[in-house]
Amino acid sequence: MSEPYYRRAGSGSDGYEHLYPTSASLSVWSDTMQHGGPPSGLLARAIESVAPSGLAVSRMTIDILGPVGLSENRIRARVIRPGRQICQAQAELDVLGADGSFRVAARATAWLLATSDTSDIALPAASVNSTPTLDTPAMVPPEWRGMGWLTDGFIAGLQFHRGPNPDGVTWVRTTSPLVEDEDPSALQRFCCVVDVANGLGSGLSVRDWTWMNTDTTIHLLGSPAGDWFGIDATLQAGAAGFGYTAADLFDQTGLIGRSSQTVLLARRS
Repeated sequence: MSEPYYRRAGSGSDGYEHLYPTSASLSVWSDTMQHGGPPSGLLARAIESVAPSGLAVSRMTIDILGPVGLSENRIRARVIRPGRQICQAQAELDVLGADGSFRVAARATAWLLATSDTSDIALPAASVNSTPTLDTPAMVPPEWRGMGWLTDGFIAGLQFHRGPNPDGVTWVRTTSPLVEDEDPSALQRFCCVVDVANGLGSGLSVRDWTWMNTDTTIHLLGSPAGDWFGIDATLQAGAAGFGYTAADLFDQTGLIGRSSQTVLLARRS
């Protein structure tokens, strides 16, 4: 089994769960911080831990407030707007600093809504033609390999597949457990890979540009299922140094949601 993204450090008297990130969580932009995927999955896990029965996540916004470092992490979640039909929950991920204090590095806020049968008014499921079955790193941008993105860290631990159809959907799945000795939920796996939309949607040269996202917002049509998830993404660059990435998201039943990410653009010196 692949190395997990996090190993347990125990639950302290402060009410947080404490964890240590592993090298499997490393970012492609720096070897001193985590990629956005594992923290996103961890925040989703925390949201799920406080979700009332009968409610499902309909929207989740993940804000990256600073580098999510590789020192001890801690996380906790709480319901900030209780309700039987509409509920809001929030989770925060803190990172231990050199001065011995924790700072908030990432935060997720989620709306959870009551579930019911509305299949009679739902739009027909949008389907895709490719079936994800193979580990095919060649289907990601070739520059990723040249930059070492497919040899170390989070991106290297993902599996990619793209079929012969030209529909633009790249299928992705994780191969690492989120937390050691745990089987992650489909939502946790899904949130881990959605962050990759920012890279898949870019047509910019990795050697000339960086495009780091500060957030990810996901709107869902239902609860994701399975472990392969499809991403059809496009990065739109503005003329003032920032832009956004928008993506249609799929599980193997069809369209499951849409994501958007704010992107900071910068030339490599």
